[in-house]
Amino acid sequence: MELLLASAIGILTTAGVWLLLRARTFPVMLGLTLISYAVNLFIFSMGKLAIGAPPVVREGVERYADPLPQALVLTAIVIAFGMTALLLALSVRMRHDSGTDHVDGDGAAR
Repeated sequence: MELLLASAIGILTTAGVWLLLRARTFPVMLGLTLISYAVNLFIFSMGKLAIGAPPVVREGVERYADPLPQALVLTAIVIAFGMTALLLALSVRMRHDSGTDHVDGDGAAR
């Protein structure tokens, strides 16, 4: 399970960085989204993978899940959604003003 999770994080990060290096705004937005997914998986994996374990310590419970990474991932999802919406609005505005979706606004690299 750990190898699968580490591979997924690596693939998401690699694809995100590759898309960030593109010259168009839509691939850049997808790259940022993939990197945020990779970071969320990484933060979630910091709390150890515990299936069926309660997130709160109670009497008689010896094994429990750490609730802090779950709360951090939930917060990161909300922040990533807001940043994606802002980036989308800026991209649409730039496309309207400059007539191209090139990140520099000049459309030179086609």
